[in-house]
Amino acid sequence: MLLIDCPHCGPRNSTEFRHAGESGKSRDVANSTPEQWRRYLYEHDNPLGWVRESWFHASGCRRYISAERNTDTNQIRWVVPFGAPAPSSDADKETGA
Repeated sequence: MLLIDCPHCGPRNSTEFRHAGESGKSRDVANSTPEQWRRYLYEHDNPLGWVRESWFHASGCRRYISAERNTDTNQIRWVVPFGAPAPSSDADKETGA
């Protein structure tokens, strides 16, 4: 079971959330060619390791949150309200984030 510590509701099962993709990816549909938009929608990096993601708490507070999750172990390093600055740590230097 993946437990996500919602900053608004506290620890909750991941089944209450909807994954909203990697954080920081822009969605500029107005200035994108059809090919660029198609790549954005269907071609994902899918890296192994620490990834910053957005999640929507669909069965709780109905707010977006940002998290850093290891795609190999599903360990979550931190969770913050969407738009809040990410915590800085020595691990950021290791991952190049």
